[in-house]
Amino acid sequence: MTDPEQNKANRSLTRQLWIFAAGSFAFGFALVPLYNVICDVTGYGDRSKLVEASSFTAEEDKNRVVTIELVSDSPQIGDWEFRPAQGSIEVHPGRLYEAKFYARNLRAQPVVAQAIPSIAPLQATKYFHKTECFCFTPQPFDAQQERELTVRFIVDPKLPLNIDRLTLAYAMYDGKSSS
Repeated sequence: MTDPEQNKANRSLTRQLWIFAAGSFAFGFALVPLYNVICDVTGYGDRSKLVEASSFTAEEDKNRVVTIELVSDSPQIGDWEFRPAQGSIEVHPGRLYEAKFYARNLRAQPVVAQAIPSIAPLQATKYFHKTECFCFTPQPFDAQQERELTVRFIVDPKLPLNIDRLTLAYAMYDGKSSS
């Protein structure tokens, strides 16, 4: 290839690389509104809904009592002692409550545990708001360590009147070892 042909090929390649870089940069900016559209369509990751959920406030309904049954389960996999501090709590919708669970690693080595919650009946799930929960993050336990775990929650006063009993259940699973 001659020198002028080489220069022309280099300029062409440089122009193509600049166009590619500019297109990539523009695509990065286009992802933000695209992400917002996807969030609006699916309902996942919408910041306005997250802010709304985190600022949940309700007027306490002192005339209504809902019983929250607390249940725990430790599957056959793993060695855990896991139980609620009490079997049930009577609550007034709209007020913040707290429930305690006790967990103990029965192994001779450290482990990381993850609690998986479930609420029954299923149609009550959207009216049960956890403000703080040990299930939000994996829980590291040393060998033979015992610990009190807390969940704080509010039952929405909009809970249908035909539901007067909820079950809050947790299953504790072993995660990866922390050593």
